[in-house]
Amino acid sequence: MKMRILGGVLPLFVFIWVLQNKHGNCERPDVVNIGAVFAFDSVIGRAAKKAMELAVSDINGDPSILNGTSLNLIMEDSDCSVFKGSIGALQVIEKQVVAVIGLQSSAIAHMISFISNGLHVPLISYAATDPTLSSLQFPFFLRTTQSDQSQMEAVADIVYFYEWKEVIAIFLDDDYGRNGIAALNDALANKMSKISYKLPLPINYDITDIMYVLNQSKSLGPRVFVVHINPDSQLRFFNAVHKLKMNGSNYVWLMTDWFSTTLDSFSPKNRSFLSTLEGVISLRPYIPQTARKRDFLARWRKLQQNELVHSGLTAYGLYAYDTVWVVAHSIDNLLQQGGNISFSLSNILNGTTSDKLQLGKLKEFDSGGLLMNILSLTNFTGLTGKIHFSQDRNVIGSGYEVINIAKQEIHTVGYWSNFSGLSVLPPKSLQNKETAATRLNQNLKSVTWPGGKSETPRGWVIANDERPLRIGFPRRASFTEFVTLNASHNVQGYCIDLFYEARKLVPYDIPFRFVPFGTGLANPDYDAFVNMVATDVFDAAVGDIAIVTNRTRMVDFTQPYVSTGLVIVAPIDTSESSAWVFLKPFTLEMWGVTALSFLIIAVVIWILEHRVNEDFRGPPKRQITTMFLFSFSTLFKTNQENTVSTLGRMVMVVWLFLLLVITSSYTASLTSILTVQQLASPITGIDSLIASNSFIGYQVGSFAYSYLKDMLNIAPSRLKSLRSPEEFEAALRQGSGNGGVMAIVDELPYMELFLQNRTDFGIIGRPFTKSGWGFAFKKDSPLANDMSTAILKLAESGKLQEIHEKWFCQLGCPTDRRKDSVPDQLHLSSFWGLYLLSGAVTVLALLIFLLKSIRQYIRYKRNHMDLSSPSNTRCSHVIYSFFDFIDEKEEAIKRIFAQQDSAQAQTNGS
Repeated sequence: MKMRILGGVLPLFVFIWVLQNKHGNCERPDVVNIGAVFAFDSVIGRAAKKAMELAVSDINGDPSILNGTSLNLIMEDSDCSVFKGSIGALQVIEKQVVAVIGLQSSAIAHMISFISNGLHVPLISYAATDPTLSSLQFPFFLRTTQSDQSQMEAVADIVYFYEWKEVIAIFLDDDYGRNGIAALNDALANKMSKISYKLPLPINYDITDIMYVLNQSKSLGPRVFVVHINPDSQLRFFNAVHKLKMNGSNYVWLMTDWFSTTLDSFSPKNRSFLSTLEGVISLRPYIPQTARKRDFLARWRKLQQNELVHSGLTAYGLYAYDTVWVVAHSIDNLLQQGGNISFSLSNILNGTTSDKLQLGKLKEFDSGGLLMNILSLTNFTGLTGKIHFSQDRNVIGSGYEVINIAKQEIHTVGYWSNFSGLSVLPPKSLQNKETAATRLNQNLKSVTWPGGKSETPRGWVIANDERPLRIGFPRRASFTEFVTLNASHNVQGYCIDLFYEARKLVPYDIPFRFVPFGTGLANPDYDAFVNMVATDVFDAAVGDIAIVTNRTRMVDFTQPYVSTGLVIVAPIDTSESSAWVFLKPFTLEMWGVTALSFLIIAVVIWILEHRVNEDFRGPPKRQITTMFLFSFSTLFKTNQENTVSTLGRMVMVVWLFLLLVITSSYTASLTSILTVQQLASPITGIDSLIASNSFIGYQVGSFAYSYLKDMLNIAPSRLKSLRSPEEFEAALRQGSGNGGVMAIVDELPYMELFLQNRTDFGIIGRPFTKSGWGFAFKKDSPLANDMSTAILKLAESGKLQEIHEKWFCQLGCPTDRRKDSVPDQLHLSSFWGLYLLSGAVTVLALLIFLLKSIRQYIRYKRNHMDLSSPSNTRCSHVIYSFFDFIDEKEEAIKRIFAQQDSAQAQTNGS
């Protein structure tokens, strides 16, 4: 009977206990613990500690949140030590906290995140900015401050805005520093810039460490420094900069937000230290101005006045305040959804010797996963603005301010956000505008740079007086007009003059010294020469350096200052056989003067013979025909008309002598042209040269050898190296069958110089490669761009052509002579003496004829003047009368004069 009663009461008792237990768990707890681990006595910690205490006080005094449950903040001091911070975090977790706030150090955050994953305790950091904490490896890590991924993109945009290509990164050698600089490296790569040198500082650095790193950077080229270290209330870094005098106008100091945080932590009354920070640029987390923020700042200032807080309010202090509120709202939501604040032993810790390590005190938060989900869905407006998180559990930040120190004041010169880039307007005012449009209009206000300068520093120095630029030049043995070392050990040549002129146009001084490459006994190997730049033996190379593919992989070249290419030179005829080859012996000028001479002779002979020679009289048509046929028939000696007058014969004697010389010279020149055409080279281009199997010459040191061997697959046994123009000429004259070569393949400028005084050889076809000559610099050297700009300016101003003419056109430019002259062509300059003689005799004969005719005309008019009628003395009448007179045959005139003389004699006799 008792057993039956017990069997019926026991289930009822168990049911009542379960109901009571369940009802007890649904009740809100009186206190909820949250932890905070950070360095109390640090720039960030001093403001964050008081801000979190104020937040807890405000939350516990607000009946609208947590509904009677008190929030208890358990704080542990990490003392800026990863070891102490890790121990402190474990101690906090032992006290059954539902979340851990702080983890100011990224290194501590990394370590505790693994424990957090196992115990399901959310970690909410307001200060750990390491980008790698956002990885999927740490699902219980949440960040209420902006990741360094965003900050480094802002730094990269500033570098890009000012067109700097290289920076030096100085950083703390821990997870925070290394991973932040890795993010910067990626961001700069997207902007076609890079970190040239990375200089780490030890975690517990002192001013000696800083000065050592800065002294290292002095010998490096870039002058743009990105400094990513922890906030330092003593500003030891800039004390070292000031001591080393590295705050001049050629330096650029870009600070991440550690610098602005340090400045904000100082009292507004203490600003004298800013005089040593002139020109520094830094990023500061952008927090919009709101009424709540202004009220909190006023509250903070009262605390400072009452000496209850000994730090200025920093952005991280505001983040810390908002973080506590975010956690409180999330706990409130958890409790409203029926979540339990309960802990249980973790399966992960089963089997561990907890009696020695006391790991049994570490319990798993049962609702940790739910609380983490609620936290990640936060949509809360705090002192820092609207707070919500992205999928990678980072707060969606509002960007950064870009601040500049000038005249002991902190000036905001712009803003940055991930949707607008750099702008002079705050990010909030740009959110409703087109992102693409704002990205195209990056802008900042005027910045004061170190030294008080307003002109943007170029961001690098190429060299200094202690270490001048090492510029290599080739010691050539041939074609020394391009570059050589003369007997006085001075470097000279076309390329050297061009370098000096270009250097004058570079807007800064370039200390340098020339270093020879090669012995001067033979032309050096130019591939090896360029490789000396790539391997840091030379800083740059100046000379006749061809820009070819394999060299561009090693170095950067300037804009080409000479267009060139490989050409073929062989013993060839420069004139081509054609139906008009008979015109080639004379130049166009010679043909014109000769044709004009025939016309002049035709007219002059007609004038001299018209009055005395019946062949030159008759109808006008016949006279014109006779006049020109007579002139041109003298060329072939077939004229049927004879000259009768003495003056005509005198002119013809000189004219026929001139014709004899000209026709003989013409015949000889035409014969030479036709004979040379029969001796033309069989080479018509590079294809026929390859197929000929003959020997081919190339200049020692030229890239022609590698091109012929590697690109055109010509057997090395067919290629002969030649050292000088004299060897070129000798090898071409010998020919391929007699120990010489059939043709030479080399670059166009060399061959133009070779052909300058040699008319027996010529260039066959056109260049079969296209390239140019330039100066070589190390990869990514900014001096290459500046020298390219200078070369373009020289070309535009005509100075480049002047330098070319100075070295290669003293006897006439090779290109002009090759273009404007034809071998064996006769020029007017060779015959001007004969033409002058013939012209003088012709003019003299005309003058004698005219004087004689005028004399006869005057006599004629005197004897036939009609005294009974008034005389007509008008000029036109006299001229017409004179032409009518000389048109008469001279024999008739003489007959009239004879009759007049006879009549006069009879009159005198009677």
